[in-house]
Amino acid sequence: MAVDWQLVVDCAEPLALSRFWAAALEYEPEDNDALIGRLAAAGMVGEDDYTVVDGRRAFITLAAIRHPDDPVQEGSGIGLGRRLLFQRVPEGKAAKNRLHLDLRVGPERRAETVERMEGLGATAVRAIEEPGVSLVTMLDPEGNEFDVQ
Repeated sequence: MAVDWQLVVDCAEPLALSRFWAAALEYEPEDNDALIGRLAAAGMVGEDDYTVVDGRRAFITLAAIRHPDDPVQEGSGIGLGRRLLFQRVPEGKAAKNRLHLDLRVGPERRAETVERMEGLGATAVRAIEEPGVSLVTMLDPEGNEFDVQ
């Protein structure tokens, strides 16, 4: 039986980076307003633990995005399928990623996608054109590598 998973990304600004990746992947930012409301009412989180984005409460140190077609847990807004969770960590990025995303858009959409990523705050680092490989390596707003294939 296959294992359910989520990809966790350490970062400095979870809300900003999750919004970048939501736009990049055409995913949905999770809505945790109801969950935060319940946790606040129970005294488990305070006003320093969340902020308000687009009229909804959002955690400051955690933010997630999910595939728009996947199910969502009732009452918490947590995605139950393809999900990326961004968590704040105190240390900055120190070396090359050991894991990265490939945006597989095909050669006909590559230039358009690279331009769209740059408009979202990414930076193109290099283009690789070799037999069997054609891609653009980019950096997200926090310097994490990803490829547009």
